[in-house]
Amino acid sequence: MNDDNYDIAIIGGGPVGMALALALRHNGISILLLEARGLPEKVDDIRPLALSHGSYLILNRLGAWRNLPQATLIKTIHISNKGYLGRTVLTTQDAGVPALGHVVNYLDLYRALFEAVQQTNIDYQTSAIVQEFSTDEHLGYVSYTRHDAVKKKISAKLLILADGGRLGSQLEDITYQVTEYNQWAITANIQAEIQQTGIAYERFTSDGPIALLPSGDHFALVWTTSPEAAKEILALRDNQFLAQLHDHFGDRLGQFTHASKRSGFPLALKYATPTTSRRIALVGNAAQTLHPVAGQGFNLGLRDAYELSQVIQETLYEHKEIGTAAMLKQFREKRRFDSNGGRIFTDTLVKLFSNDMPLIRHLCGTGLILLDNLPLIKRFVARRMIFGARG
Repeated sequence: MNDDNYDIAIIGGGPVGMALALALRHNGISILLLEARGLPEKVDDIRPLALSHGSYLILNRLGAWRNLPQATLIKTIHISNKGYLGRTVLTTQDAGVPALGHVVNYLDLYRALFEAVQQTNIDYQTSAIVQEFSTDEHLGYVSYTRHDAVKKKISAKLLILADGGRLGSQLEDITYQVTEYNQWAITANIQAEIQQTGIAYERFTSDGPIALLPSGDHFALVWTTSPEAAKEILALRDNQFLAQLHDHFGDRLGQFTHASKRSGFPLALKYATPTTSRRIALVGNAAQTLHPVAGQGFNLGLRDAYELSQVIQETLYEHKEIGTAAMLKQFREKRRFDSNGGRIFTDTLVKLFSNDMPLIRHLCGTGLILLDNLPLIKRFVARRMIFGARG
C-alpha cells in the first residue's frame, strides 16, 4: 500500500466532480479525482439534463462545452396547469439572456468533461472504490482499491465528496434530511407529429409534473407520477404508452409517434445539514438531491462546485491554507442562500401543484396568470431559475 499526498482529493468523478477539478486546474495544486465507475463508454445513463444558461457559461469557461456532440437550445418555457386555467410563458427576452438553457444527454456531458480532464494533469482514477476515509486537524485520509485491485492510501488537505451522498452519511456531524415524494420519474426520448421549436413544456398535473424538453429534432420526456402508475406505464407496449402520454399531456404537439426505451426511478428530497465537516466539503448530490421539477438539481450542484473553486482560489491567492475551518465556513455561508432557495422552490412547486384539491389548483393557476402578466416578477423568477440566488 503506497502513500501519496495531494492538495485536494475529490471523491466522485461524475460531471460535478470533474467540473470542480477543471475549475481548479490552473492553480498549481495537486488534485486526485476518484470515480467508482469505469470509463465514460462504460457508463450507461441516457437521462436528459436541462442545463440553464448559467451552467452553459460555467461549462464553456471550463472548456467542456465544445466537446458536446449535441446541445439543444431552450428559447421558451411554457408552463401550464392541467385541467385548470392559468399558464406562464418565459422567454429569453423576459430573462435578458440569449438562451434560457440547453438540453443535453447525461452521457454526452460525462464524456465531454472527461475529455477536458484528460487534457490536464489532474490524476483521474476510474473504478476506484473508496473503502475508508477520515480526517484530523491537518489532513484528510482516503483508502481505496484501484481497478487493478491494488490498495492505495492517500492524504489531502481537503476532501470533497461529490459521490451522491453515500460517504457523507457516514459522517457523525452531518445529518441528511429526507422527504419521500411518493413519485417516480419516467424518462424517454419522444417523437411527435410536430417537431420541437425550442420550447420546453412543463405541465403540472395532480399526479406530478410532466416535462417535454427539446432534444435534437424531437423531445426528451420526464414524466412524474405515482409509483404504482409508473410501474404500469413502464410495462405498456409502445403504442399504448404513446396513447397514454397523449391523453396525459394533451394535443399541443399532435400525436406522439415514437418512444425510445423507457426508464424510471423514485424521487425524494434529500439534503445534508451542514454541508461541511472537518477538512471535508460536500457538493452536488452529496449536498442535496432535488425533485426534477424546473430542472434545478444539476444546475445547483454545478454552482456548488464552481463557487467552491472560487473560495479555494481566493484562499490560495491570500496565501492561506486550504481546507481549514475558516475556509469551509466561508464556502458554507456563500452557498446557503442559493442551496436553500433551490430546495424550497422545487419542494414548494411539487407540494402545491401535485394534488387533487380544486381550491389549491385554482389558486396555483391564478398565480401562473399573475406571473405571466407581471414582467418584473417574471424576470426575477426566470433569472433565479437560470443563475440561482445571484440571478
